[in-house]
Amino acid sequence: MSDETEDERARRLLTRQEQLNLPERFYKQVSVEPADGGFAVLLDGRQVKTPLKQPLVMPGETMADAVASEWDAQGTHINPAAMIMTKLANTAIDRVAGDEARIIGEIVDFAGSDLICYRADRPEGLVARQVQHWDPVLGWIGDTHGCKFVCVAGIMHAEQPSVSLETLRAALSGEGPYRLTAIHNLTSLTGSALIAMKVAAGALEPEAAWLAAHVDEDWQIEQWGEDEEAQARRALRKADFDATVRFLKMG
Repeated sequence: MSDETEDERARRLLTRQEQLNLPERFYKQVSVEPADGGFAVLLDGRQVKTPLKQPLVMPGETMADAVASEWDAQGTHINPAAMIMTKLANTAIDRVAGDEARIIGEIVDFAGSDLICYRADRPEGLVARQVQHWDPVLGWIGDTHGCKFVCVAGIMHAEQPSVSLETLRAALSGEGPYRLTAIHNLTSLTGSALIAMKVAAGALEPEAAWLAAHVDEDWQIEQWGEDEEAQARRALRKADFDATVRFLKMG
């Protein structure tokens, strides 16, 4: 049996053309040093810049070390898909810092049509599994923030109480750009702002969150099976999810 991990296997399944388009590694040494009140990543002594040409300076050394490790792990070519921490740090600096209200608004909009509020009415096994994984998240949101969310069977849009959405907006307003970046990414990866917020609060273990986000998908896999391409896509999403959780804890 191969010792290859799911993530390694998924990334190996990149098409040959995608691999050929990767830029060549142009540096030898990666280091971290204090800079501008934080910590910068250096390639052969030169600071890394974000896509918008801002210094890639992070608030903590642990985060900078994690980003530096991604650069150091590159082989003959640089694969951005394998540099999730770097992407998140770039996003926090270029897209989120100074624009936190917009990012919070996107997370709250997601909560307005949250995955866990749309339930199956059959089969019984799927209904029970949704209740098992999703009701505790709704219970936590209610107990912690006093929010109530409307659940419906099917896919017809359910209007959520505006007071609940505004309460979530206020709760997110205390988060800085790095944690907001992670919460936004977790929301996208799970389909649920409510799951993401519970993870961010340390009230839901990441593996339980991943299972909660894939209740419907896992049910379908159990009934019909899963092809290799779908497995590869899911493995890549899981790698993104795991890295985002680590980034969240460093923010």
